Amino acid sequence: MTDHVDFVIEQWANAMPELDASSMAIFGRMLRIMKHLATRRAEALAPFHFRDGEFDVLATLRRAGPPYCLSPTQLYKSLLITSGAMTNRLNRLEEVGSIERVADPEDKRSMLVALTDAGREKIEQALLVHTETQRDQLATLSADQQQQLQSLLSQLMQASEAQR
Repeated sequence: MTDHVDFVIEQWANAMPELDASSMAIFGRMLRIMKHLATRRAEALAPFHFRDGEFDVLATLRRAGPPYCLSPTQLYKSLLITSGAMTNRLNRLEEVGSIERVADPEDKRSMLVALTDAGREKIEQALLVHTETQRDQLATLSADQQQQLQSLLSQLMQASEAQR
């Protein structure tokens, strides 16, 4: 059974036989899978009308646990984005009533970002759809294969982050 990545590797073997393109077998597939998943995720989450990155902000607040509140700095560091990108996302989410900015009880000069009840309901519904989409994508793998893939990807991610 072959796929598009096999085709690309074969082309490289013919075009540049001296090139070791074996890493493309892994990274090419990872990139293509992520593109397919991004498309499926966008389709699945379309009814929620999220703009770029808004799902991630709300999900980060929700997973923080009660009272579903973090500082803007905690948010942008967690999501690996700039403070400017975070400000844009927060402004939009505040406009649609998914978050509110509240005074930090420990530092009156600072503001925190909190999920509203509407934002919490929206993200909880979206998370159910999102995780179902991911499970569907993994359905061709057995539970053991999924665990093995998770372990291998974790090892690869840790090595990549250690090189930063």
